Amino acid sequence: MNLERLVSIACDKDYFRDIDRYCDFAKAYLEFIKDNLQAVIVSRNENNYQFFQYKDDGTYNVTRPINSKLMYSLEDMEAAIDPFKEILLDIQGEDDSTDNSSNREIINRSIYTAQQCIGATLDALPANKSNTARKINGDLFERFIRLIIGKVGVYVTQGTVQVPVKIDGKVEFTMNYQHDLIVKELEEVRAIGSVKTSSKDRLAKIFVDKFLYNRLTDRDTPHFAIFLNDVQRKGRDGNYGINTTFLSGHFKGYTVKLNPLDGVYYFDIRPDMQIKDILKDHIKTFDHFLFGDIWKLVR
Repeated sequence: MNLERLVSIACDKDYFRDIDRYCDFAKAYLEFIKDNLQAVIVSRNENNYQFFQYKDDGTYNVTRPINSKLMYSLEDMEAAIDPFKEILLDIQGEDDSTDNSSNREIINRSIYTAQQCIGATLDALPANKSNTARKINGDLFERFIRLIIGKVGVYVTQGTVQVPVKIDGKVEFTMNYQHDLIVKELEEVRAIGSVKTSSKDRLAKIFVDKFLYNRLTDRDTPHFAIFLNDVQRKGRDGNYGINTTFLSGHFKGYTVKLNPLDGVYYFDIRPDMQIKDILKDHIKTFDHFLFGDIWKLVR
């Protein structure tokens, strides 16, 4: 499959209607890049990150940072797909404290690889379509996570939640809140989630949404966030590195002074999130959500 066809598929959101389609696209992209890239550029400051540069069919564009420790090769992705689907079907029998590191790795890396294949493909679009590419990539990531959560047996949807506003005990009007993920059990909203490819320019809204929703409803509905990564390319002319887009000071301030979120999950987690105070207590890799925390919300 050539790059033009891959880009056409990536731009067609109707194509990605189930998990199989995400996996199929990942295999097609990984097969393409084996022999059809102009170069693989290694990040100067964090060597585990790479950038793919396309040939003239992609106007020599350079992709987003790809974490080589998470991104599967074609052969590894093909080997992981069947176990990945089987794990999703059996996961509700797991426990977050269980030693299942192999299953956790398959979950994290399969989803990361499939989503980054879409994002990297969209990076072949012309610069004047970069906003369109970001919107498509974000929408497809949200859908992918909803499909994953649904596959493990949890009812999840997206859409608008109507929040009644009471004055002196009487409902005077309602406010509508749009959410990426609404986790329900027996029609009751059990948790609300935000799904974004990165936290850049979005962090404050997630914390404020929890604060306002729970203040307006007089409830303590859990709010969580799922992010793909928080890195972006810096530099030019092949001299590329990566920058973090995560605002650790803002995260700590919102957590301590506003309200903590009930879970923050990354596929490509930054090293400081695992060692620094406050961050390490509130941020985990995505497998912790799927193997443990989501079941606490619905049970």
